[in-house]
Amino acid sequence: MNPLDNLNKAFESKARLGIMSVLMVNESVDFTSLKSLLNLTDGNLASHTHTLEEMGYIQCEKRFIGRKPNTTFQITQAGSQAFKAHLEALEALIQGATAAKK
Repeated sequence: MNPLDNLNKAFESKARLGIMSVLMVNESVDFTSLKSLLNLTDGNLASHTHTLEEMGYIQCEKRFIGRKPNTTFQITQAGSQAFKAHLEALEALIQGATAAKK
């Protein structure tokens, strides 16, 4: 089987790969912090988080802190499993390329 077959197309985007990576190691992250950390525009981040949310990989919580809107994101169990499987496929691809080089 080709290791490329196990890569998840949802994570091919550099922005989505970054979003998922950040959310894997943080319980939750707010929109502003995620935008700053990944150096994305508001629209770009909103588009990618919306796509990941529609796929069931992340969840979004919108609330107000005082009068200011606050949006936070968390990874779902399905998102965590899918991302781990993607990372394992990348690792298998790298190991296969390393073995072929020897």
